[in-house]
Amino acid sequence: MSRQTLLRLLGSLLSGGLIAFLVWQNRADGLAALSRVSPFQLLAAFCLIAASRLFITLRWHVLLRSAGVKIPLRQTLSLVFTGLFASNFLPTTIGGDVVRLAGAIQMGYDRAICLASIAADRVVNMLGMSLAAPLGLAQVFSLQAAPALSFPPLAQKARDFALRTLRSFSLWFKTPGALALSLLFALAHMLCTFGASALLLNALGANVSFWQLVGLLSLAYFITLIPISINGYGLQEFSVTYLLSTFAGVSLPVSALLALLHRLLMVTASLPGAFTLPGVLAKMDRHQP
Repeated sequence: MSRQTLLRLLGSLLSGGLIAFLVWQNRADGLAALSRVSPFQLLAAFCLIAASRLFITLRWHVLLRSAGVKIPLRQTLSLVFTGLFASNFLPTTIGGDVVRLAGAIQMGYDRAICLASIAADRVVNMLGMSLAAPLGLAQVFSLQAAPALSFPPLAQKARDFALRTLRSFSLWFKTPGALALSLLFALAHMLCTFGASALLLNALGANVSFWQLVGLLSLAYFITLIPISINGYGLQEFSVTYLLSTFAGVSLPVSALLALLHRLLMVTASLPGAFTLPGVLAKMDRHQP
């Protein structure tokens, strides 16, 4: 195991352990809040999360097709869900983007374009989140005496990433319509994801406005991008709990429960990848020399 992987594993274990400790310490309040959530509300939240996975697929599919990759939608769907499954269940060995890229290459599609499309897909998603981030920043900076957030300096890494992405993104500057459509699907994905959180938070008995929630959860997304955990495990839950309890006045047990329920629904929604994985592997085998 590399040093970087070990550090990320420790980061996930530490932040995850803190969340587990908070839930255990407030288990009575947490169980009382959880008892308010009906099976119908859980099902509705899951349907929104599942819909967001479909919009993720459409977001990448538009970028692939506009770059000249004649991939059928069913293959894009297969690759996306296989990647989501890998991200959730194989976090220490392989990432979802690696699975998407490897599967697309072995299906016979151009490596450079597929790699660029994955980078562009990430940027489009980040752009969508950036549109919502000011809503969260306004809450953070308007609350005086809030506990300070301290993160390692990442300016140089961010600059290098931006330059690499801009170079790979240049292909889609010639197709602004495809970019706009991809961004639209990214916003639809966000609406479904944040809508699921709003539904769950309301069911747990917390009263937070939708746009306030959108702003704080978008900030949690960017915190999760900091490479100090494995695929955001633990860090995502900790950041959501911190932001909601500090800036939205949601109790610690309810904030932690929301983060855990949302993760559970996301993992469950990725399970179709277990069925699409054999098909992707079969195509990879057929394209082996």
